[in-house]
Amino acid sequence: MRLLLSNDDGYLAPGLSALHAALSDVADITVVAPERDRSAASNSLTLDNPLRAQQMPNGFFRVDGTPTDCVHLGITGLMQPAPDMVVAGINNGPNLGDDVLYSGTVAAATEGRFMGLPAIAVSSASFAPEHLQTAARVARELVERVRTHPIDAGIILNVNVPDCPWSDLAGWKVTRLGHRHKAEPVVKQTDPRGRTIYWVGAPGTERSSGDDTDFHALRNHYVSVTPLQVDLTCHRLLPKLQNWLESA
Repeated sequence: MRLLLSNDDGYLAPGLSALHAALSDVADITVVAPERDRSAASNSLTLDNPLRAQQMPNGFFRVDGTPTDCVHLGITGLMQPAPDMVVAGINNGPNLGDDVLYSGTVAAATEGRFMGLPAIAVSSASFAPEHLQTAARVARELVERVRTHPIDAGIILNVNVPDCPWSDLAGWKVTRLGHRHKAEPVVKQTDPRGRTIYWVGAPGTERSSGDDTDFHALRNHYVSVTPLQVDLTCHRLLPKLQNWLESA
């Protein structure tokens, strides 16, 4: 099996190294990751500048682009033959609910699915994880399961792992995305030259976090596995919207 690994925290991130170590004896691995932290880059592609990839002493490729750039470049330019699967992570911090729309980690996995490959995004619950081996073991078990029992085409597995020892996990749960309240207001400050600057505010608190959500699972020490699809069409509203247009 051939795997393409990427992330949004950069090629030097400990989570990426932990993921590589956990999978290196079960697959032929190529790592293509951003040269710096590109968190919240979402699904952006670099179209107005060329991409530069440099292979580092540890064998990882670093790219001066986004996570989506990395996966696209890895599949279409650096790996011959193409990989069998894309795994993104291990992200510092969870990707829950509405976060998946901004996440570079989820975007890297999504690009793998756009290219027709099974894809998994793995995130730790902590922004300073102490138990990356737990998340790495979760990733390995899922990779092996996807290999032997393929999932439906078009589905991305968004996985969030409690930052705790393996023995402290409560189990695994298949979940839906929760929802947050609106984000906190921007933070207005002044830079050293007296110019006004703004920092994006913190994410909103949990709004929909019932026992079937990723929020609830992670809070109760379960590994959350959420199947994502790329189709954003609101299918249930298609007939109603057609009637609305025709009534004008």
